[in-house]
Amino acid sequence: MVVFPSIMLPMFLAVVDQTIVATALPAIAASTGQIERAPWVVVAYLIAATVAAPLYGRLGDAFGRRKLMLVALGLFIVTSLLCAVSPTIETLALARVLQGLGGGGLMTLSQALVGEAVPPRERARYQGWLAAVAVTANSFGPVAGGFLTEHFGWQSIFLVNLPISVVAIVLALRLPVRKTEPVEWRSDPLGLMLFAVFVTTTLLSLEQVQRANVAALPFAAALFAAAMLSLVLLIAQERRTPSPLIPLGLLKQPAIWRSDAMAACHGAALVSLITFLPVFLGVVRGASPSTMGLVLVPLTIGIGTGSLITGRMVARTGYTTVFPSVGLALAAVNLVGLAIFAADMSIPALGGMMLWNGFCMGTVMGVVQVTVQSAAGPRRLGEAAASVQFSRSIGAGLGTAMVATVLFGYLAVRSPEAMEVFSAIVQHGRDAAVIPAARLAAVQGDIRDAFRVVFLAIAAFTLGGLALALTNPLRRI
Repeated sequence: MVVFPSIMLPMFLAVVDQTIVATALPAIAASTGQIERAPWVVVAYLIAATVAAPLYGRLGDAFGRRKLMLVALGLFIVTSLLCAVSPTIETLALARVLQGLGGGGLMTLSQALVGEAVPPRERARYQGWLAAVAVTANSFGPVAGGFLTEHFGWQSIFLVNLPISVVAIVLALRLPVRKTEPVEWRSDPLGLMLFAVFVTTTLLSLEQVQRANVAALPFAAALFAAAMLSLVLLIAQERRTPSPLIPLGLLKQPAIWRSDAMAACHGAALVSLITFLPVFLGVVRGASPSTMGLVLVPLTIGIGTGSLITGRMVARTGYTTVFPSVGLALAAVNLVGLAIFAADMSIPALGGMMLWNGFCMGTVMGVVQVTVQSAAGPRRLGEAAASVQFSRSIGAGLGTAMVATVLFGYLAVRSPEAMEVFSAIVQHGRDAAVIPAARLAAVQGDIRDAFRVVFLAIAAFTLGGLALALTNPLRRI
């Protein structure tokens, strides 16, 4: 298929940049001195991609997906350079927002182009390959990030995007121009603004909560109230506008909203694991950035294998949700085991758990895309693909922020001393001149317990996805 090689690289680029900063976060925090805000570098990209996904979906349906792919690639190149030259964590987070606006388009348009070119039953096979590319990129990001950060500095994780993006543009220019029935386009600026307010106030309220400071609670409550108000207004706006940012009409179908919610749970679990496992390895195990990345290689292999096998099984049998039902159940068990044993396991054993977890998690995204596109119909492929990417990105962004709140909030409540040592390790490593051995030993148990809670929180996301898979009415296509 001519289309597939041309959309694989843009998808890979966009998804890699969701997680490539995971193993660079300690280095970024060390250079800026702001460990509590370091997760914003991940979350900012995810949220911007969330906002961009439905916008590109509708624009692609109206004006052509090939044109929009080229626009998104151009934006991605410029903003990658901005990320590399950012001097502070605030400017880096802002640059990541802009980069996410390009990345969200690459992800959505890649999914829609497959749906445009392939008949429904065959989509499962190609979506399996595309899901393998996406989730492999998701896991490959920390591996590449660890290597580049250790040898070339954290700025290199953004500069490497430039030559790859140029190749992606050359490939995108080879995409065939297809004549499709045009879809009327009207913008929804109020919906976009309300969604941005909802996400921003939600994240800010979580940041206040993670401080575990009584004085911060009134401000956190006010931010949460603003988030809920903006959500109510957003739903009202999307029901009223003729061209909504969020396709509520699609979400009325049980098969679609359950699949999208499953994508959100999957994104929350996978991206949180990829983000916080390297931090765990660095803080608790004293691992180098390269080792942090290498531990995630088995996760990459497992996800790719699980996605490919699931895609073939769906194409052969027509069954859909049975595969993520089994996969998410086994992933939840694996994550509980990680919470109990990870602090004392050998690195090879930990890699084995990541391989199995990746295989189980790889059963989800291809099935979600096929289910949603089959339920939506051919004229709304762009909206359908966008709804999945929208859900996955919002789940990944908010899920990562929630897990960060759990981690830092637990440490702040359990032991302020442990929080201080945690921050010192991230910024300086296990330097005995900075952190005496006796001080580290006194709080090591508290830090390990905090990560146990983190892994259990991630397991809870997979259980939520399992419940949605079991109740999805579209069980065969």
